[in-house]
Amino acid sequence: MTQRLIRYLLILSAPLAGLFAPAAQAEQGTAVAPTIAIIIDDMGYDLEQGRRLIEMEQPLTLAFLPFRPYTRRLAHEAHSQGKEIMLHAPMANTKAIGLGAGGLDASMDQHTVTTVLRRSLQSIPHVRGVNNHMGSLLTQLQEPMTWIMEEIRQYPLYFVDSRTIASTVAERTAQAHDIPTLSRDVFLDHEQTEEYVDAQFQHLLAVARRRGSAIAIGHPYPVTVDYLARKLPELDEMGISIATVSGLWALRNNNEAMFAEGEKRPVTSGLAAKER
Repeated sequence: MTQRLIRYLLILSAPLAGLFAPAAQAEQGTAVAPTIAIIIDDMGYDLEQGRRLIEMEQPLTLAFLPFRPYTRRLAHEAHSQGKEIMLHAPMANTKAIGLGAGGLDASMDQHTVTTVLRRSLQSIPHVRGVNNHMGSLLTQLQEPMTWIMEEIRQYPLYFVDSRTIASTVAERTAQAHDIPTLSRDVFLDHEQTEEYVDAQFQHLLAVARRRGSAIAIGHPYPVTVDYLARKLPELDEMGISIATVSGLWALRNNNEAMFAEGEKRPVTSGLAAKER
């Protein structure tokens, strides 16, 4: 675990580290440039767009819905191409939109929440973290969020609060359980037009320049994938680094190890065992 985390922190080993830094900066050993992380949610449905994202050179973080048609296949392919893998956990929302398989509902008791979340985690190969899919209702409720964090804290996993509602308690609950935690700064594609995605991407860069780093969430929409395919190769010229979520967390935490070696138990899966 320690050596893997160290690789995430070394700019000069960027292809292995989950961190792409501007070339001039890496050569000169200067201070870390403004850094962004991009999470792509809703992975697992679209094979074509999923593979386009996987084939991008940059270290994206891909958040997979559990038990979807292409989740396991794409997660394996993404891991082999150096992408970071998350569980995109479906959570109850204020509009009563259906959650699908792996959904966490406000009516569930602790045993059910824990069982559903554990099975979802076990269904995602190479999972490193969790964020919420929808969740504008559930992330406001302290008790179910506590149950969720009590389960997550058992593994070497981080949590990203997607912040689908301003009154979320997810981030502070994760922090209270000593889970490595971050939260979303920018949504890239609420509107699926190039103009909107570009405006949000420029906002992401502005936040990163002002604060030192920023996290965006997008989706495997063709307009988003097309835009990222064009723009991400230009980050070097802009003086912007791009990192996985783990890499960004390390930058924000003075290169501290995310987990002590041997401290947590791995996420294991009977399905994964059968595949091996």
